[in-house]
Amino acid sequence: MDYIFAVGDIHGEIAAFEELLTHWNPDKECLLSVGDLIDRGTNPGAVIRKAMFLEAKYDAIFLRGNHENMLLDWLADPSEKMMYYISQGGMETIESLLAYKNAAKITPEELARRVENEAAAELAFIRKRPYYMEWGRFVFVHAGVDLELSDWKQTPEHDMVWIREPFQQGTNRTGKTFVVGHTPTESLNADGGTAIWYSPDRSIIDIDGGAVFGGALHGVLLSHDGVEKTYSIHNKKEV
Repeated sequence: MDYIFAVGDIHGEIAAFEELLTHWNPDKECLLSVGDLIDRGTNPGAVIRKAMFLEAKYDAIFLRGNHENMLLDWLADPSEKMMYYISQGGMETIESLLAYKNAAKITPEELARRVENEAAAELAFIRKRPYYMEWGRFVFVHAGVDLELSDWKQTPEHDMVWIREPFQQGTNRTGKTFVVGHTPTESLNADGGTAIWYSPDRSIIDIDGGAVFGGALHGVLLSHDGVEKTYSIHNKKEV
């Protein structure tokens, strides 16, 4: 594989994802998502099903994000995790995975059982997501790694989907260039914009343009030499 087309955090924004895919050449480029397919957006279930199709047909790669883990955490402990998961956009995911909405009040446990039963294939897909992929000098991971470790691969899985400042502000001696999402770039760019963010030494590339918040869904075409081209689908939300 000579090229990777990397996609930032989609968060259920299926229309923006479909539009970004028009710039992807499946004959020459491997599609890779840095995680957070779900939660908050217009149709997280549709994004999962599109990802399943792309993996089956084109061997596309979809990494795990913290929001995938939040869904699985809720399913494992529905009552305890319900309020937190809803506050993170989880209800949009839950409803998009169900065939119909039930107006009657049901317990979190009953709701979780419905999701497990009705979305078994989608959940199996999510549970198989890897935490990172290494490709030459590039490493693709949702949030980052522990740069203080002698071997970045020993980073705890929790940190790979949750870490922020210690990674973004750390010193990268790994010899790798990391392509990540997780932190919307508007909080990293000096001008508060949603453009792709590069660390000062260019060894970290953050492609989470905050599409679900009205920012941009970014795509980056990479060769073994570096960034070849970038694409941005602006996703202005209605107020």
